[in-house]
Amino acid sequence: MAFIDLVMQRQSVREFLSTPVDRDKVMMCIEAARLAPSACNSQPWRFIIVDDEQVRDKLCKVAFRGLHFFNSFARTAPVIVVIVSEKSRFLARLGGRIKDTRYYLLDIGIAGEHLVLQAQELGLGTCWIGWFNEKAVKSVLGIPNDKKIDVMIALGHHDNQKMESEPKRYPIEELVSFNSY
Repeated sequence: MAFIDLVMQRQSVREFLSTPVDRDKVMMCIEAARLAPSACNSQPWRFIIVDDEQVRDKLCKVAFRGLHFFNSFARTAPVIVVIVSEKSRFLARLGGRIKDTRYYLLDIGIAGEHLVLQAQELGLGTCWIGWFNEKAVKSVLGIPNDKKIDVMIALGHHDNQKMESEPKRYPIEELVSFNSY
């Protein structure tokens, strides 16, 4: 498949089938994320795969309650990938302070998108989740309090019939200019 076709087919999935995801496929997605570039090659991430049904149910129950309820669709995903932010290398942190840019977030975004696109190529659906009870997620998964979780990704099989025919995007003419703003 051509890369642009892969990108055009990718959509956020909010309704997953109960079919388990083969661990080999999950690991292919993680390998794609692991190979992502990062500022100063910091690789400021750690991936926690939650695919045990009991752990996933416990995680989702506390992560998506209260103010975070509208992401409760993730409970239907057979896999939740929790991306833990790790420290960047000193030069990446220093450059980020000078430039007022959190490079580790860019790095995690790139790694996460590598994961998502690999999943798409494998016929799996994903959804980025940034709104959840971080403290509760740390508690369930034994993540130290000094770590940061900026994103989780729901992963699983989905019903192609229920996907939008084409996600709404701004026309390219509204987003691009050459040689000036």
